[in-house]
Amino acid sequence: MEKNDQIKSSTGSVFNIQRYSIHDGPGIRTTVFLKGCPMECFWCQNPESQAIKPEILFNKSSCTLCGYCANVCPTGANSFSEKSVIIDRAKCAGCGICVEVCPVNARVISGKEMTVEEVMDLVLKDKAFYDNSNGGITLSGGDPIMQKEFALQLLRRSKEIGLNTAIETCGYATWPILKSIIEYTDFIFYDIKCLDSSKHLKATGKDNILILENAKKLAKEKAILGKEKTMKIRVPMIPGFNDSIEDVQAVLRFVKEELGPTVSDLEILRYNNLGEAKYDRLDRGKERPGMEPQSNEYMEIIKTIIKA
Repeated sequence: MEKNDQIKSSTGSVFNIQRYSIHDGPGIRTTVFLKGCPMECFWCQNPESQAIKPEILFNKSSCTLCGYCANVCPTGANSFSEKSVIIDRAKCAGCGICVEVCPVNARVISGKEMTVEEVMDLVLKDKAFYDNSNGGITLSGGDPIMQKEFALQLLRRSKEIGLNTAIETCGYATWPILKSIIEYTDFIFYDIKCLDSSKHLKATGKDNILILENAKKLAKEKAILGKEKTMKIRVPMIPGFNDSIEDVQAVLRFVKEELGPTVSDLEILRYNNLGEAKYDRLDRGKERPGMEPQSNEYMEIIKTIIKA
């Protein structure tokens, strides 16, 4: 299955379900992380989320070279020697058999095909918390727009039950797809990374023309629907890419002039390098971002600019 292949709409590829989330929308929430993303940002904190198909994360430092993984692999993707185990990613089917037999848990599979009912059964375990806090379900990723039909079914089912719904998206989709999803969404986290289209293309693999146009359409849609929808802009601060004062001011101008009061909030996110170890575990170590977060002093300057 290729990276952008769609899977059956009755099931979806999920790589994490995080309960008791408090930063992904109002109240206490369960965040469902769907695999697949239309972009390939060089700083991605969840590189295991980019492809829809399951992937094996292999912690070489924990491996005892027992060879069990090579013995059970049905596609011959694991080759074993006395010095190392190598995964041929092109052969790996992501079946997870090697994960099951690893005696030291050096392997983890990212991506599990789940039905809508299986996901909702987990989500509804905390319904009492949602009811008391106006919380609910948040779809994240990757990007939920990559699994449009599955995302829609989760959102529709959640609304039927009376849950508050939220999505986190980069907005890179045709307007009909995005509009169909936000019809069942109460809270929209919308990423705007930078205003320079050529920089955006070089850094993410996609230009930002569609993203900015969709942001303006979302703002108009929210203006029609009023308080029924909340739209929050998020800007990830990436060292050397979009964290200059000029870059931040450009985004602020766009939000103020093009989106206006329909945006409830704008959040600047300092770079977080905690996910960089995942690149090694996916045998993508050469792609490791290798950057440090911005200093507290610099972030205070940015906050001052935003307030002004």
